[in-house]
Amino acid sequence: MGCNYRGRLHIPATVAPVSPRTRVTVVVVAAAVVAAGAAIGISVLQSPGGKGGAATTPREGLPPLALDLGVRSDAEAVALRRASRLYTGGKAAEAARIFARYGSLEGRIGAAFAAWPNGSLDRVELLAAAHPRNAEVLLNLGLLRFWAGRDAEALAAWRLAAAAGPDNASGVRANDLLHPSFPRGLPYVVSSYSPPAAVTRMAPSQQLVALAHRAAAGTYKDKLIYGIALQRLGHPLSAERQFAAAAALAPNDPQAQVAAAVGRFTKAKPSLAFSKLGPLTQRFPRSPAVRFHLGLLLLWLGQLDQARKQLRLAVADGPQTPLGKEAERFLESLKAAKSR
Repeated sequence: MGCNYRGRLHIPATVAPVSPRTRVTVVVVAAAVVAAGAAIGISVLQSPGGKGGAATTPREGLPPLALDLGVRSDAEAVALRRASRLYTGGKAAEAARIFARYGSLEGRIGAAFAAWPNGSLDRVELLAAAHPRNAEVLLNLGLLRFWAGRDAEALAAWRLAAAAGPDNASGVRANDLLHPSFPRGLPYVVSSYSPPAAVTRMAPSQQLVALAHRAAAGTYKDKLIYGIALQRLGHPLSAERQFAAAAALAPNDPQAQVAAAVGRFTKAKPSLAFSKLGPLTQRFPRSPAVRFHLGLLLLWLGQLDQARKQLRLAVADGPQTPLGKEAERFLESLKAAKSR
């Protein structure tokens, strides 16, 4: 799997990470300054009192739309992804015609956004009233409230979304907005283990099922691979369970132990991961996996000097390994970001 996991396991771009090089740059720049994806949250939290403050005037342009279609590849999902791209590109009228065909929650959310500002917020408020524990609805409700200038109410919606969906992509995105000083998303696990070729040739939804079956009855490597897939899809709690199971089966494998530690990371309590990852530097002092992931978590906290130190150690301990090469790319991106 390693650095090319995205290319080997074909997860749709709407829910998977970007290419390794782009992803590295995003993480580095986010750690050095702020994540572009969390800019909305920053604006809200920097208002008077740090809690949203008073309402402001409506914002210009179209509010960002955040649909979570997972690994779906059915005709509706394909159409909704196309409509989302049109909407993001400023073609709301064209997007509206596609969204109007579907009565699903995603279709109705998209249709409300495409009608902005004509009744958009009222329509999603009604959806939220009917689905008060749906993180996707609540996340988008917060986005519309924010665009309408109702900042404090936007924060309230995002808090509800994060609480309702701690193990789905919408909840993770809401959590990003609530913790704007962190890069977008959560630190990810990189492994040198690859999914079988037979699995990578399947459709995305079939891949996930196949990986789940392999993890249920397979080795710790199977659990680790499935956990990484879940993590990429925005299911951090499910991923953590797979990582913990892999670590229990392989107490002497540094990659399994590292994954279990990284899987514990939360923006509210990053110490949960560090308390497990730190001691691994003593158990596995020459492991590029340990050093790379420790550097990654330090980047997430914005501790760039310490992160560089750990990434250099990862390169020194395994210059030809996938993790050593990934660490080298991080260092290159850090250098480029510093020179800007």
